[in-house]
Amino acid sequence: MEPEPSFAHMGLDGRLLQAIAELGWAKPTLIQEKAIPLALEGKDLLARARTGSGKTAAYAIPLIQHLLQVKMSPSVTEQAVRGLVLVPTKELGQQVLQMIRQLTAYCSRDVRVADVSGQVDMSAQRPILMEKPDVVVGTPSRVLAHLQGHSLSLRHSLEVLVLDEADLLFSFGFEEDLKNLLCHFPKIYQSFLMSATLSEEVQALKELVLHNPVTLKLRESQLPEAAQLCQYQIRCAGEEDKFLLLYALLKLGLVRGKAILFVSAVERGYRLKLFLEQFSIPACVLNAELPVQSRCHIISQFNQGFYDYIVATDEQVLAEPAVRARRRKGAKAEKGKDPEYGAARGIDFQNVATVINFDPPPSVESYIHRAGRTARADNPGTALTFVTHPECPLLAEIEEALAGESTEPVLRPYQFRMEEVEGLRYRCRDAMRSVTKQAIKEARLREIKEELLNSEKLKTYFEDNPHDLRLLRHDRPLHPAIVKPHLRNVPEYLVPPTLRAIAQPQLNKRKRRKHLAPSSRRPRGGFQARGGRNPLRSFQYMGRRPRRPASKGKTS
Repeated sequence: MEPEPSFAHMGLDGRLLQAIAELGWAKPTLIQEKAIPLALEGKDLLARARTGSGKTAAYAIPLIQHLLQVKMSPSVTEQAVRGLVLVPTKELGQQVLQMIRQLTAYCSRDVRVADVSGQVDMSAQRPILMEKPDVVVGTPSRVLAHLQGHSLSLRHSLEVLVLDEADLLFSFGFEEDLKNLLCHFPKIYQSFLMSATLSEEVQALKELVLHNPVTLKLRESQLPEAAQLCQYQIRCAGEEDKFLLLYALLKLGLVRGKAILFVSAVERGYRLKLFLEQFSIPACVLNAELPVQSRCHIISQFNQGFYDYIVATDEQVLAEPAVRARRRKGAKAEKGKDPEYGAARGIDFQNVATVINFDPPPSVESYIHRAGRTARADNPGTALTFVTHPECPLLAEIEEALAGESTEPVLRPYQFRMEEVEGLRYRCRDAMRSVTKQAIKEARLREIKEELLNSEKLKTYFEDNPHDLRLLRHDRPLHPAIVKPHLRNVPEYLVPPTLRAIAQPQLNKRKRRKHLAPSSRRPRGGFQARGGRNPLRSFQYMGRRPRRPASKGKTS
């Protein structure tokens, strides 16, 4: 009988094992079990594993182990940059930095890491690179800029190269940067390509940077099994039904815990946020127009439980193939948007119970990475996709690709009877009318104004020009949308009888929370963290259409 795989049997440094134990990792995941021993043997790797399977640690652990062995060698005395991790987005760069720092908690003096992917002036990063950290994390464009600016040198020192989320590096417009980077590398170095899909872009990268690689195609589905990840599709008659359905799911407590709502455009994201605010449902927006520091702050607040809902837009993944082809040829990014942003890929949103595709993804790869934001590690999760009639052919293609040879439907129809929530439709229409184009414009202006006031780059300017700061602070107040108080709560007579068993505890809980102190009303983590039961996994709406009682002059 084969012994159960463990990190202790891999021959790792004791300090590294201590950090792994502190992270609570009892045993390696499948990708870690297969990749780490091969990487420690010095082999090049091309590894495909689904999102959330532990790919970051699969390359970070052997990278750190290699650096510790080098440092213990008596012949090595000179400090140098020996490891380079290339990532497609700044957010993923921050996440990789955090992971490596956690793994080097007990050897931080021997292994130093620097992230140059952030949207900071290169002059501010130059002193950090001059100290020659052992590992540099960054996007290809920023690393290339530092190499060309002579603040970073890799020609005689690079020993390990990692390309994380490799299938995105080409599609994010980094093809030319990657080819130019190769001119600054030595002839011999170890390479790891980590990806959730083996696309044409990955094959092209394989030819560029790998030498006789071992290819790991793990025998696992690209998404967790049905017992862990429940996937549903909900057919909507039109756009209004999408908004009505979301309102019912969130306000009646049918979606519990933290959720990510994916939309197809920045403006649509703000529209959805303002729509939810009409019902006193707080949500934050994540898109490429926000500065990287703000995006990282939003992700941090979401992970800490300040918000339960985040409305995310992923322009890179949602771009049409023709648009991405233009980017690969060096076209400039759309004005005001960060070309190195991505929400559906790489970012570790914690304790996400549900992913809602308010707008369906444009490809199967996009669906996989959206759905991969939930059901991470061993946690359960749910993915809901709203689809209107014109969007059905696209969803059918995605479902066919996901099903493969299986005859079982991947995206099961969610048994929700829209007629049961018809009593809420007039409230939904009322809220949609309040979210005008002008309201969306002013919401975006308000965020720009807040970014200007909080900008570190403009801090010195405002100190020299206090009049401009006063003008900005005392500019006319912006009112994105008029929030009507009567929409805050759902009257009991509007709750369908078949849903009262689930919705009533939520309504009662909101009443109790009104009397609590503000600090005690703060959300405390995701659905899994709170240990509740997910109605999306167990509830089906099979009742008859309820008769709406006469209101007798009642107002909502």
